[in-house]
Amino acid sequence: MIVTTGKVRHGTVEIDARVISEGAMVAILALEDDETFELDAKDEANLLAAMVEAERGETLSAAEVLAGIHGR
Repeated sequence: MIVTTGKVRHGTVEIDARVISEGAMVAILALEDDETFELDAKDEANLLAAMVEAERGETLSAAEVLAGIHGR
């Protein structure tokens, strides 16, 4: 798992090409206007762990998530 940042220029996300290999699948979180995205060390570790779980296929379907929400 790699975490990096980049900028959109002319409709394309530009990052340091040495960080991610050609053809790699990526997910993008985009900030809006003056919004920031900051995590403390614990939250960053939790996010990275969740991303690893997702890569292993350990995910919930939308129906499972909604059932959990409605069951509260």
